[in-house]
Amino acid sequence: MTTGALLDRLRELSTTSLVDAASTLRILPPGMRPVAAGGRLVGRVVTARANRDLMSVIHGLRESGSGDVLVVDAGGDDRAVAGELFCTEAQRRGLAGLVIAGRSRDTATVARLSIPVWSMGFAPNAYPAKALPETGIDLVLEGVRVRPGDLIVGDDDGLVVGSEQEFASAVDAAAAIEARERDLQARLLDGSSLFDALNYDEHLAALREGRPTALAFG
Repeated sequence: MTTGALLDRLRELSTTSLVDAASTLRILPPGMRPVAAGGRLVGRVVTARANRDLMSVIHGLRESGSGDVLVVDAGGDDRAVAGELFCTEAQRRGLAGLVIAGRSRDTATVARLSIPVWSMGFAPNAYPAKALPETGIDLVLEGVRVRPGDLIVGDDDGLVVGSEQEFASAVDAAAAIEARERDLQARLLDGSSLFDALNYDEHLAALREGRPTALAFG
């Protein structure tokens, strides 16, 4: 599968089905939330370590292009490292998204942009721009490693990172999970019970008896 074909398939899949299909995928800290709900993000990671300064973000933007997702470790949470101008430039350059392990600002304007932006919160004040930039390096965000060149998928449930190979190994199983869940939801909306499709009683009995078991949908 080509990279382009893989990215196209990932755009059709949720983060929940991907992580259900592949436990090796890495989930970014849940405190990172989209500035505007309903957005989706799929792209290749470019990294920047801000160190409580804006220079790495500016340099990371300059190094990023169409389809990239700039992932920033702010290095602190008392000020913002991106706002309307940086996010608008990211949109102009064709980035697929901006992900900030830290704070952003100008939320009303950023929420109206077409580029999806995630951050861990908001602040009206920003860091200075005085430090030498650090980009293209591995980041560790609350214990989760993010590497330049990784792929990243995001939606309202969170952000998932992995290698191209890890995602390629997950897409078929994730698509099958979504197909089963769509079918089951349709049956529930039509009046069927969830427990008609769930081995709950057998699973509970096995748990009580200490036998190997797994909860499963039929």
